Amino acid sequence: MAFGRSSRREAPIEPVTLKILVAGGFGVGKTTLVGAVSEIRPLRTEETLSVAGRRVDDLSGVEAKTTTTVAMDFGRITLREDLVLYLFGTPGQDRFWFLWDELAQGALGAVVLADTRRLGDCFAAIDYFERRGIPFTVAVNCFDGANRFPAETVRTALDLDPEVPLLMGDARERESVKAILVAVVEHALARADQAREAVTT
Repeated sequence: MAFGRSSRREAPIEPVTLKILVAGGFGVGKTTLVGAVSEIRPLRTEETLSVAGRRVDDLSGVEAKTTTTVAMDFGRITLREDLVLYLFGTPGQDRFWFLWDELAQGALGAVVLADTRRLGDCFAAIDYFERRGIPFTVAVNCFDGANRFPAETVRTALDLDPEVPLLMGDARERESVKAILVAVVEHALARADQAREAVTT
């Protein structure tokens, strides 16, 4: 019998799975963001905008948009061998907000996408996560042709708390989206550490 090298195979690493929401206003790029990084074919629940819907949906700045998410987008990305994120894109229109509470259950944190052409559209998402104590990061989706503003100008306009991370990015670019997701995870874990320290002191 040979000794030395073990014949046992190392057990595969069981990754930690985390749920992240992707939120923001109508047409801000949520579906695009999920699709840019998902390593599986994203699940999309998009429907063509109807004539009736166009009467209630504000298409200012996104006039070319022809579809809308009516339930959610879903994707998955492996950040490390031991860390997998499940991404859930929320619907942007007010009439689908009844789905948010279901989607938010068990979420570690969220990305709030913002568009400087329609900055007010992300206020509702920011308010939602603040009220429920869900850590979030704001990511400005830098659309072609949109005005660019310094991060501090955007932070002031959104009245964000100082500890909320704010990043500039491009929902079409995989590496940009990965940086945004890493920021969400780091912020959420830091908040969790702070909460544990508060309980033990």
